[in-house]
Amino acid sequence: MTVKIHLHKTHRRHTEGKEIVETKGDTVGACLADLVRRFPAIEKGLFDDKGKLRNNVEVYVNMESAYPDELAKAVKDGDKIHLTLILTGG
Repeated sequence: MTVKIHLHKTHRRHTEGKEIVETKGDTVGACLADLVRRFPAIEKGLFDDKGKLRNNVEVYVNMESAYPDELAKAVKDGDKIHLTLILTGG
């Protein structure tokens, strides 16, 4: 099963500049784990020290929000995951 992850520009520096990475998994979490396995440096940009998705990372599956429980959201062959960042700060 192949799922494409579309990466925010900020994360592309960890994927050799790739905007889209093909991954394997049956949930968003499994696909992100496959992404991290292949590109370990991206982990800190996606997950906090406790292994939870960072608050500023938004996940969409086929252009629909995966919130809540983004990592448990089921995906199937041909689905597209989009990772975006929410601007934070003051």
